Amino acid sequence: MAYASHTATETTLIKGQGFVERLVKAFADYREYSRTYNELNSLSDRELQDLGISRVSIRDVAYGAVYGEK
Repeated sequence: MAYASHTATETTLIKGQGFVERLVKAFADYREYSRTYNELNSLSDRELQDLGISRVSIRDVAYGAVYGEK
Protein backbone atom coordinates (compact mmCIF):
# COMPACT_ATOMS: atom_id res chain seq x y z
CA MET A 1 0.00 0.00 0.00
CA ALA A 2 2.85 2.40 0.81
CA TYR A 3 4.36 1.80 -2.62
CA ALA A 4 1.13 2.75 -4.38
CA SER A 5 0.97 5.95 -2.34
CA HIS A 6 4.57 6.78 -3.22
CA THR A 7 3.92 6.20 -6.94
CA ALA A 8 0.84 8.41 -6.85
CA THR A 9 2.88 11.22 -5.30
CA GLU A 10 5.58 10.93 -7.98
CA THR A 11 2.91 11.00 -10.68
CA THR A 12 1.36 14.12 -9.15
CA LEU A 13 4.76 15.85 -9.10
CA ILE A 14 5.42 14.96 -12.72
CA LYS A 15 2.01 16.31 -13.75
CA GLY A 16 2.65 19.41 -11.67
CA GLN A 17 5.94 20.04 -13.45
CA GLY A 18 4.17 19.81 -16.79
CA PHE A 19 1.61 22.31 -15.62
CA VAL A 20 4.28 24.78 -14.55
CA GLU A 21 6.12 24.40 -17.87
CA ARG A 22 2.88 25.01 -19.79
CA LEU A 23 2.13 28.02 -17.62
CA VAL A 24 5.58 29.50 -18.21
CA LYS A 25 5.26 28.92 -21.96
CA ALA A 26 1.79 30.48 -22.04
CA PHE A 27 3.09 33.54 -20.20
CA ALA A 28 6.09 33.85 -22.57
CA ASP A 29 3.79 33.50 -25.59
CA TYR A 30 1.47 36.17 -24.24
CA ARG A 31 4.41 38.54 -23.66
CA GLU A 32 5.58 37.94 -27.24
CA TYR A 33 2.04 38.55 -28.56
CA SER A 34 1.77 41.76 -26.52
CA ARG A 35 5.16 43.01 -27.73
CA THR A 36 4.32 42.21 -31.37
CA TYR A 37 0.91 43.87 -31.08
CA ASN A 38 2.39 47.01 -29.50
CA GLU A 39 5.13 47.27 -32.12
CA LEU A 40 2.68 46.95 -34.98
CA ASN A 41 0.26 49.36 -33.34
CA SER A 42 3.01 51.97 -32.99
CA LEU A 43 3.62 52.03 -36.75
CA SER A 44 2.08 54.76 -38.87
CA ASP A 45 -0.71 53.98 -41.33
CA ARG A 46 1.78 54.43 -44.15
CA GLU A 47 4.24 51.94 -42.64
CA LEU A 48 1.45 49.42 -42.10
CA GLN A 49 0.30 49.92 -45.69
CA ASP A 50 3.84 49.23 -46.91
CA LEU A 51 3.73 45.94 -44.99
CA GLY A 52 0.30 45.09 -46.39
CA ILE A 53 -1.36 45.22 -42.96
CA SER A 54 -4.47 47.20 -42.15
CA ARG A 55 -4.79 48.72 -38.70
CA VAL A 56 -7.91 46.62 -38.12
CA SER A 57 -5.99 43.38 -38.67
CA ILE A 58 -3.08 44.12 -36.28
CA ARG A 59 -4.54 41.85 -33.61
CA ASP A 60 -4.92 38.94 -36.03
CA VAL A 61 -1.42 39.41 -37.47
CA ALA A 62 0.15 39.50 -34.00
CA TYR A 63 -1.81 36.44 -32.92
CA GLY A 64 -0.82 34.54 -36.04
CA ALA A 65 2.84 35.45 -35.60
CA VAL A 66 2.95 33.99 -32.09
CA TYR A 67 0.34 31.23 -32.00
CA GLY A 68 0.12 30.31 -35.67
CA GLU A 69 -2.69 31.02 -38.08
CA LYS A 70 -6.24 30.67 -36.83
